[in-house]
Amino acid sequence: MQLKLPAGFRPDETMQLRLSDLAVPEAPEIPEGETKPVRHRGRKAPRPSLRTRLSRLAQALGPRFAPLIARLAPVVIFLTPYVRRMRPQYPRPGRTDWRRWIPSWRQWLGGALASVGLSGLFLVVAYAATDIPSNLNSYATQQDNVYFWSDGTPMARTGWVQRQAMPLKDIPTDVRWAVLAAENESFYSDPGISMKGIARALYRTVGQGDTEGGSTITQQYVKNVYLTQNQTVSRKFTEAMISLKLDNKMSKDKILEGYLNTSWFGRGTYGLQRASQAYYGKDVSQLNASEGAFLASLLKGAGLYDPTISKANHARAVARWSWILDRMVKIGKLSPAERAKYTKFPEPLKQSRTYDTGKQSDYLVELATQYVKKTAHISDKDFDLGGYQIYTTFDRDRETQLTDAVTKARKDAQKSDPANAKAAHYGATSVASDGRILAVYGGPDHRTQGYNESNATTVPAGSAFEPFVYAAALEHGVTKTRGSPPTPVTPETLYDGNDGVPVTTPEGPYWDRSGKKVAAHNDGNKSYGQISLSQALARSVNTPFMQLGMDTGLSTVRKTAEAAGLLSSSFGAQVPALSLGNATPSALRMASAYGTFDAGGVHTEPYSVRRITRNGAAVPLERPRPNRAMSKATAAEVTQALTDSYGLAHPAAQAAGAGVAGKTGTTQDDTAAWYVGTAKSVSTAVVVYRIDLSKSLEPLPLKGISGTPVTDVPYGIWSRAMTPLG
Repeated sequence: MQLKLPAGFRPDETMQLRLSDLAVPEAPEIPEGETKPVRHRGRKAPRPSLRTRLSRLAQALGPRFAPLIARLAPVVIFLTPYVRRMRPQYPRPGRTDWRRWIPSWRQWLGGALASVGLSGLFLVVAYAATDIPSNLNSYATQQDNVYFWSDGTPMARTGWVQRQAMPLKDIPTDVRWAVLAAENESFYSDPGISMKGIARALYRTVGQGDTEGGSTITQQYVKNVYLTQNQTVSRKFTEAMISLKLDNKMSKDKILEGYLNTSWFGRGTYGLQRASQAYYGKDVSQLNASEGAFLASLLKGAGLYDPTISKANHARAVARWSWILDRMVKIGKLSPAERAKYTKFPEPLKQSRTYDTGKQSDYLVELATQYVKKTAHISDKDFDLGGYQIYTTFDRDRETQLTDAVTKARKDAQKSDPANAKAAHYGATSVASDGRILAVYGGPDHRTQGYNESNATTVPAGSAFEPFVYAAALEHGVTKTRGSPPTPVTPETLYDGNDGVPVTTPEGPYWDRSGKKVAAHNDGNKSYGQISLSQALARSVNTPFMQLGMDTGLSTVRKTAEAAGLLSSSFGAQVPALSLGNATPSALRMASAYGTFDAGGVHTEPYSVRRITRNGAAVPLERPRPNRAMSKATAAEVTQALTDSYGLAHPAAQAAGAGVAGKTGTTQDDTAAWYVGTAKSVSTAVVVYRIDLSKSLEPLPLKGISGTPVTDVPYGIWSRAMTPLG
C-alpha cells in the first residue's frame, strides 16, 4: 500500500495514514500461467524472550549441561541490556575520517569483559567435560620382579620395566622434600596446576618450537600415568584439566607417592626404589638427604645429571645437588646444622647394579617363578605386571661351588673326548633335609638351552633306586607264600647275591612277555653268594634287590618311593626291573628323596621360595608341610647302609669324619651314571648322561664320559660341590 502526494506537497512528522474499518476484499486468484505480483513482507512474529532461548539451549545440549546453563542464565539476562548498549556502530556517528572506525573505551571494555567471560565459560565447560581416565597407562604401572638369595641379597630381576613401587611411608621424609624442593615446593598448597608454568610452557611450545618445564608434580604425575609424552598444546590443556580434578579427588600424599614411583631416573630405572638400587645399591629407605638430593636432580634430565657419564655431567650434578640442599634449608625442611654435614658430593656407583638374570640364575628364576605362581595362586597376568619381591632358598655359595664343579667336568670331557662330549648332559641339585632347594645346575646357559637338566626326567635311576626297595622291605616285610602274612626283614636278612639268579614269585619263576625267565645281573657279572641286605646295599649288589622287590610287592616299593619324594609320573611299567631303577626321576627329586632318610623318615616337598611380598606387603604363601614317609627306625637303617656304602668306596674320606651317607647309581645299558649323597643335612644328586638332541631323545651309552670307574665323574662333581662347604 502506498500513499501518493502531489509534487509540491511537503510532508511533516505529524502526518498519519488512517484506514477505514471496512473489510478488505481478498485478492483475486491468479490464473494459471500468470506471474504473482511481488508483495512486501510484513513484520516477523515476536522474538522469544532471552530466558526462553536459554531454556531451549539447555534442552538442546542435554541434561549434562542443563545445571550449568541454569546457573548462568540470571547473569546472562542481567548483562544482556548493557552488552546491547555497547554494541558497536560502524562507522561511529559524530566522528569523521578514520576516527569513525575506532571503538570507544566502552566498547573496548565490553570486548575485554566478553573475552574474559567467554574464556571462563569455556574453562568451566571443559572442566565439567573432562573425566579422569579409569585405566592407568599400563607401562606406567608395570614393574619388575626382584629375586633374592637366601641371605637376602638381590639375585636377579625380570620384566621389561625396572620399577618397584614403594609406599610413601617407606621413603624418608628428607628424600621426599629433596624432590619437592627441586620440583614443586608449593605442592601441598597449590591447586594441582601452575598457571605461570603453563603459560611459560605454552609460549615455549608454540612460540619457539621447543619445550619447557614448569609443571607441578601433580601435572607430571598425570602425564606419567594417564597421557603420552607428546609436547602439544592439546595434551598440555588436557593435562591441566585432569590435574585440577585429580587434586580435588586424591590426597596430596597419594599423588606424591604415585609420582615418586613412576618418574624416570635414568639407567633404565623408574621410581625412587629402583633408582636407589641402581645408583647406590641399597633400598630407598636407607637414603639420607644428601643422596636424596642427588636423585632429585636426575628428574631434570638423567642424561645430563648422571655424573658417571662425563665431566660436564658431574659438574652439573654437583651444582644441582648443592642448590637442592640449599633450597631445602630455605623452605625450612632442612636445618642449617644438618646442611653443614653434607659438604661432599655423594658419588653414585660406577656400574648400575640392576641384577640382570643370566646363565645359571635363569634356571633358579625359572624354578622360583613356577613355584610362586602355583603356590601363591598368582596368575600369569598379575605376575607379569610385576612388583613382587621373591625371597628364594638358593644359597649363593653352594650354587657357585656346584656350578664350578660341573663346569670343570664339562671342560675335562670336552678336552679328553670332544666327539662324545658334545652330547653329554649334567644335572645336579642340592636340597636340605627340610625341603629347601639350595643349589641347582640346570645347564651351560639358559639362553641357549631352555630346559633344566636338574629337573629333567630323562634317564633311569639305576642302582641309586635300591635304597627305596630296602626301605619298603624294612617297613612292610616280605611275602614268600601267597596269602600268608608278611615276614619281617632286617638288615642281616640274607639273599642270593650271585649273578644271573632267576626272579621268582610265590607261584614260581617270573616269565617276561617273550617267554624268557627274568634274571638279575650284577655290575661286571660278579657273584657274591649269600649276602645280607645291608651289605648288598653297601656294595651295590643288584640281584638281591630285584628279588627283594618281588617279595615286598612292586606296588609297595613304588608307594614307598613316592612317599619319600619321587614323582609318580617318573615310574614306568611295574615289572621286576622297577627294583633296579627303571623309573626316571630328576636329580632334584632324587636329592629330595635321599633327604627323607636323613630327616628320620619325614619328607618335606622341595621348595624354592620361603617368602614373597608385593610392594612391601606380604603375599600369602603356602609352605609345604612335613609328612612321615617311613618309620624313624627304617630311615636310620637305610642311612647306616648308605654310610657304609660311602665308607667302602671312600674309606679315607669317611675316616676323616666326613659323616656322609651316599651311593652310586649305574644302569645295565650304561646310559646314565649317578651319585647321590647326604652330608650335614644336605643331599646332593648328580647325574651324567648322553643324548644327541639333534637326532632323538633316546639316551646313548656314556662311553667313558662318566669316568673310570663309571661313577668317577658324578662323584667328583658331588665331592667338589660338597667338600668345601663342610
